[in-house]
Amino acid sequence: METESEPYVRLASLRQLHQVMADMNTARSLADTLQTVADGVVTALGYELACVNLVRPDGDLVVAAFAGNPAAEALITGRVGSRESWERRLGMGENWGDLVFIPHTEGWVLDDDDVPQWYTDGPAPRFEDEWHPSDRLFAPMYTPSVPGGSCGELIGVLSVDRPRNGRLPGAWGREALQMYAFQAAIAISNARLRANMQRALVRLEREQQALRASEESFRQAFEYAPSGMAIAEMGGDQHGRILRTNDALCRLLGRPASAMRRYSFSDLVHPEDIGTLLRTSAEGGRAELRLGRRDGSYVWVSLRNSVVADAADGPRFLLTHVEDIEERKRRELQLAHRASHDSLTGLPNSAELRSRLSSRLCQRAQSAHPALDSYDSQDASYGHPAVYDANGHGFDFRPATAAYDAFDHHVHTVAPEDGRDDGTKGLAVLFCDLDGFKSINDRFGHNAGDAVLIEVARRLSRGVRDGDTVARLGGDEFVILADGLGRADAQDLAVRLRNEIIQPIRAEGRAVRVGASFGIGWAHCGMTADEVLKSADERMYVEKRSRPKQHRRAG
Repeated sequence: METESEPYVRLASLRQLHQVMADMNTARSLADTLQTVADGVVTALGYELACVNLVRPDGDLVVAAFAGNPAAEALITGRVGSRESWERRLGMGENWGDLVFIPHTEGWVLDDDDVPQWYTDGPAPRFEDEWHPSDRLFAPMYTPSVPGGSCGELIGVLSVDRPRNGRLPGAWGREALQMYAFQAAIAISNARLRANMQRALVRLEREQQALRASEESFRQAFEYAPSGMAIAEMGGDQHGRILRTNDALCRLLGRPASAMRRYSFSDLVHPEDIGTLLRTSAEGGRAELRLGRRDGSYVWVSLRNSVVADAADGPRFLLTHVEDIEERKRRELQLAHRASHDSLTGLPNSAELRSRLSSRLCQRAQSAHPALDSYDSQDASYGHPAVYDANGHGFDFRPATAAYDAFDHHVHTVAPEDGRDDGTKGLAVLFCDLDGFKSINDRFGHNAGDAVLIEVARRLSRGVRDGDTVARLGGDEFVILADGLGRADAQDLAVRLRNEIIQPIRAEGRAVRVGASFGIGWAHCGMTADEVLKSADERMYVEKRSRPKQHRRAG
């Protein structure tokens, strides 16, 4: 290549430079492009050696192509230099525009770094602009940037050596190398893009083939699965609408596939289980609930959800696996009922009674914190109203204190004042002990006694409101939990229940009578379940001793 001292540049040189740039952009692969870049430096820019150092994904630079010396090419191609060493090189020496020139007077400090390099021998320079064998000239290559912006990301460094005219490049030679490096960066970026696209196309074709095979496998697995399967819409106005069902689900619910497409699972679920369904996570959630059959009955099922996509960016659908667990659920419910209910009367047993009672009480020490006892959850003085969760438990925003944090946030249970009926409604605990029951067992046997207990349990259950609890504590002792009663209401309830119990009972072919003594206790937060029951038991014994023995039962 001619130097800048000449008044013109031969047209042949420009044509040669244009040709090598065209070759860079028409190479068929990234490897061909890199080699074309190295060859172009030798054939068009007038240098005897050229090396393309390409940035790897880990940041280090590898010698990806070499031109001008087969021995050097065999020695250093594929070797790696650290990014740190390269940044040191590009940060020293002289900046010729985007080029970096490190003269031999400074470059000796780089002889022992880890950058692969080819040493050439030659005499010392005889004049100022003569090229020295230890001079280094680098042309960094950056990804194309937006107009007016800074340089893009470094993708490689073009290293050149031994100009054929033996001189340092002048202004035009520097400009030509800088321009060439810029075009080489574009060609390498495009080659990488084409390579990535080709790999992506190959991968996409393979994925499409695998997808078609997978879809066929899924179709067969879906259709012939022994348990129920359904696909529903996810998102949009029709979120949850069933799009497709298999034969197993249609048989389980007794509904044809065409009818199933008119529903979502929220339309089919038992009303008591709708909350369970709504709390189930769509993305991998699981729930056990009841679904309605065509004949109006319900079947217990286990639902498991997963999200599937129709395409890479296509709509998403909900795949639901429906497993029939009716038999298992029936056994579980039976076991749970047996564990919590009395086997003779069917009433809640002692453990279930204590559980229900404890669930209403928190262990708040009322007398120690009267200010908190009198706190109104809607008191405007605190500046924040109370809120409630789905179970009706209250949450408010009181000042954070250790005393306040010591008990659960819920609506506290209080008791009416002793000795007067001030209108306060509370949780009444009626402790019932049968009078004369032992004599029936002794005279007529335990079968007669069991018949009496069963009938007393029936009469007690019939005499209370829906939502009240009648439990058998053990032996001939029963307990009634009745919420929202005042003192007069609780006393009236005890009288009504006693009058029901004293009516004749048929047992083993004969009519027998038992009496009943009732003690009324009141539950409030700060008490344990055992303390509440003990209080009611003590009041029952007070009431029993206060009546003559002959009046404790009728007949």
